[in-house]
Amino acid sequence: MKILLLCWRDTTHPQGGGSERYLERVGEYLARRGHEVIYRTAGHTDAPRRSVRGGVRYSRSGGKFTVYPKAWAAMLLGRAGRGTLGGVDVVVDTQNGIPFFGRFFSGRPTVLLTHHCHREQWPVVGPVLAPLGWFLESRVAPRAYRFSPYITVSTPSAEELVGLGVDRERIHIIRNGVDPVPAQVPRLDDRGVHLVTLSRLVPHKQIEHAMDVVAAIDGVVLDVVGSGWWEDRLVEYADRLGVRDRVVFHGQVAEDHKHALLARAVIHLMPSRKEGWGLAVTEAAQHGVPTIGYRGSGGLRDSVIDNETGILVDTEAGLIAATRRLLDDAALRSALGGRAAQRAAGYSWDTAGREVERLLLGLVGQVEGEPRHDN
Repeated sequence: MKILLLCWRDTTHPQGGGSERYLERVGEYLARRGHEVIYRTAGHTDAPRRSVRGGVRYSRSGGKFTVYPKAWAAMLLGRAGRGTLGGVDVVVDTQNGIPFFGRFFSGRPTVLLTHHCHREQWPVVGPVLAPLGWFLESRVAPRAYRFSPYITVSTPSAEELVGLGVDRERIHIIRNGVDPVPAQVPRLDDRGVHLVTLSRLVPHKQIEHAMDVVAAIDGVVLDVVGSGWWEDRLVEYADRLGVRDRVVFHGQVAEDHKHALLARAVIHLMPSRKEGWGLAVTEAAQHGVPTIGYRGSGGLRDSVIDNETGILVDTEAGLIAATRRLLDDAALRSALGGRAAQRAAGYSWDTAGREVERLLLGLVGQVEGEPRHDN
């Protein structure tokens, strides 16, 4: 098959995150299986217009908003047999709030990949665009894709889609895999008690709540791993709280350094308002580090088994109390972390890729498990 993956970003983008990692890892699996995979996304500073990584061909054009019309034009050219997107057999259209409506422009069978609904996140774009965005996501997209299959990554996200009118039988829950821990992970200075949060720095991740934990509990240090356009506001907030000396902003770091920071931590905090799954939960769990997060975030109700592999809370006060509880109870912390590590070992990108491949093969009517090599 020739497979087109549509997504507004990839992981080389400064604001790329877990949903982009999911699509890339699935694409790499499909490429290893012999399929031709094109990942269409936005351009950004220093990114080449075309590149190949992990067997996936990346085609980049447009910015935050223009990525959509430029992708539409490329798909229309592809239908006429011209350009990189010519000869596509099937499309995976990623809905990060708004889909590309790829089924109309490509004319090919299309799967809609939705990590979670964005009702709580739309206000960040302002009072004009927010209602329009939510209208497109909640009303237009379900009607546009009313005959198409959906992929999502957790049971809570599937329930959200059902709430928007998507038929339950068309929703396929295909959970995240996890990358292996690098063979060589540096050992960091382990003096002090370290909490960690691994996240894009954007408003809905609510990193402020993790800093409130630091302000409430003497002696702990918070390692903030990740980058994003909200970082300056977070630094200002740490200054106002008087905890700037105990909050370390690491920015984007290499994989081995990221895992070193996770391994040093005793607790992973994930105070996000909304998650489809929460890939950072599994990455922390690889090191036996339990997560504390919000039950209302959605996906964490799947990625964290409450009081088994971590703790789910309902309020910021609950977040602080649960952190205190785990800091005071090393045996409980160790038990949660051990079970989290066992669970994390069961997740695989090959498993996710295999399930996506099976779905795509079924859409184009091919024999299951036999990729075509004539593209």
